[in-house]
Amino acid sequence: MPDPGVLNLDRALQLLRQTGQELPQGLPGSGAWLQSLVDKLCDLSSRDALTGLANRRTFESALNREIDRVARSGEPALLLYLDIDHFKRVNDSHGHSCGDAVIKAVAQAIGESVRPMDLAARIGGEEFAIILPNCPPAFGQTVAERVRLRIESRAIDVGPSQRLGVTVSIGGAFAPQWVRSSASLWAERADLQLYRAKSEGRNRTCLEPTPVSLVSAEEKGLLFGSSPSGDIA
Repeated sequence: MPDPGVLNLDRALQLLRQTGQELPQGLPGSGAWLQSLVDKLCDLSSRDALTGLANRRTFESALNREIDRVARSGEPALLLYLDIDHFKRVNDSHGHSCGDAVIKAVAQAIGESVRPMDLAARIGGEEFAIILPNCPPAFGQTVAERVRLRIESRAIDVGPSQRLGVTVSIGGAFAPQWVRSSASLWAERADLQLYRAKSEGRNRTCLEPTPVSLVSAEEKGLLFGSSPSGDIA
């Protein structure tokens, strides 16, 4: 075990305090105490500082794992992309502190709408994503609508006697089952549906009509080890 007297742990402990995390319990410098400190720092590095949801790095890692799992197991999985509608107006009209309050409220609503096995992440300024393993296609629209409606119905406190309501647009796509695909292709499909939701008026959910059954040229290349432009019947 390293000598705790040699380690400079002040910055690590200060970071935990600043982010409102509990400090490690037990005898400072002991093996259990140091392991608890490492675990807390790892958890902190995987989360978005404003919302507490998974951050983009954690999301991308989980997305890669899930696309591989679906290819092996054939179980369905749904990816949802969410974007707060007209978020720039919130910042312009009420200020960035109000914008932060809106983002945190939306993140809380998302967290209340998903299962413990799902992964909800903040992947950009007002952009969120949810990975839903083992989500059958028959339930996809219902799940997405549950998230949308929970956010729409929430009154967000942004100041003394001041409340705002916001909406989100949601796009979703299912991972191709039994097919070796890539996280980027899955994300592109979900993003395309998000674009459709926004172009059709916002405050709505758009999912692919059916799970993707056609295999793209790129996915054929991944499956058979040929180039995407290869001639595969």
